[in-house]
Amino acid sequence: MRITICDDKHDLGMQAANLGANLIREAISKKGSATIVLPTGLSQTEMYDTLVKESIPWEKVEAFHLHEYVGLPSSNPASFRSYLESHFIGKAKNLKAFHEIEANAPDLNEELKRLNHLIQDKEIDVLFLGIGENGYIAFNDPPANLETNDPFILVSLEERCRRQQVSEKWFASLEEVPTQAISMSIRQILKANNVICSVPDQRKARAVAMCLYDQVSPYAPCTVLRTKVACNLFLDKPSSMLILGDRR
Repeated sequence: MRITICDDKHDLGMQAANLGANLIREAISKKGSATIVLPTGLSQTEMYDTLVKESIPWEKVEAFHLHEYVGLPSSNPASFRSYLESHFIGKAKNLKAFHEIEANAPDLNEELKRLNHLIQDKEIDVLFLGIGENGYIAFNDPPANLETNDPFILVSLEERCRRQQVSEKWFASLEEVPTQAISMSIRQILKANNVICSVPDQRKARAVAMCLYDQVSPYAPCTVLRTKVACNLFLDKPSSMLILGDRR
């Protein structure tokens, strides 16, 4: 894992996007196309602001969706499909394909089969990621399933994870936050050729310290990123406040 501490959230987003764009262009140059995975949330907004302005032949790029709440239609402003449409899909013109998670499908088992069939033979060139306040990656809350080889899984959302969604104002109350989601699994995340993890803001400082110092275990899902050599962790000064003594 490579750690970069940026001046502020804007600088973090720019550096993460610039690296991602270079890796996408490199994949296209080598094999004619690229496959990426798209995260969501406040921690990713600045990254997307820069990424969509990069000179990338998007018609050679296909994208997978990292996670989605069960039961929310794409028309709901809190859905991750709505976020991605606003911040990426609607701006990355002529994208080759976007494989969205239809987590409001009538049969979730069939939706999981569909997603897992789509991704099973794909080489993921760049996976963009964040870390939740409780240490989750994607929606793999503690205790996370570190053993499944299924690319996408149905997960239950921990209360602290759900409270984060309220504090970020995606939902007005805890009761409105779904209790389940479809998420990319830990092992599938680690299969990506490159992981770019953007983690700004002081409220993520404890999660960053967890990622770097805790024992790798289901109770600290983000710690698995330390096992990934091709993982770039981008922090700003507030999110790195508990580790700065080790980085000066």
